[in-house]
Amino acid sequence: MVENRDRRDRLRDAAIEVLAGEGGRGLTHRAVDRAAGLPEGTAKNYFPTRDGLLQATAERCVERYWSDLQQAEIHTVEELLALLRLMIERATTVNRSRVLAYIELHAEAARSPEVQRTLARLSRADLDLHLAAQQAAGLPATRHSAAVVTLAVNSALTYLLTQPPDVLVSYGLDDLGRFLSRVIASAYPRH
Repeated sequence: MVENRDRRDRLRDAAIEVLAGEGGRGLTHRAVDRAAGLPEGTAKNYFPTRDGLLQATAERCVERYWSDLQQAEIHTVEELLALLRLMIERATTVNRSRVLAYIELHAEAARSPEVQRTLARLSRADLDLHLAAQQAAGLPATRHSAAVVTLAVNSALTYLLTQPPDVLVSYGLDDLGRFLSRVIASAYPRH
């Protein structure tokens, strides 16, 4: 079968929606076909195994995320903070499904070595992008300090999507600007 890139991406985007809406148990080839509006068996032709479907979904989540991050021009800490805030705001609105799917994929990775390997590769590259962004902002970023910021942002996303307002307030997530400023100040106390 000759692969159609647009159809492949349509299936991967549909898989994100299915995973976000129905969780890991709901991610089936048939559910993806239905969500993509394609004939039954299409997803199975592109991604023959469930692990293959999970891997393709993980890769698509990160591709879409990296596209946002790589397009940014960062020259100052203020621009970095604005980008992080925008990414978090988009993650809780227009990119909500993608982030929920990514959270589900992490749970799947605990049970699937293939998905774990895929996410590990993508997580390493994600850290590289965050490190480059923090360095571009003029921060004395190391892999360790970039990891602290990246983990704080990723944890914040999980809480913003899963916790009630009172918990968000107790973690300072009711004011994203202040939260992000504190994260940067904690990782880079002398900046």
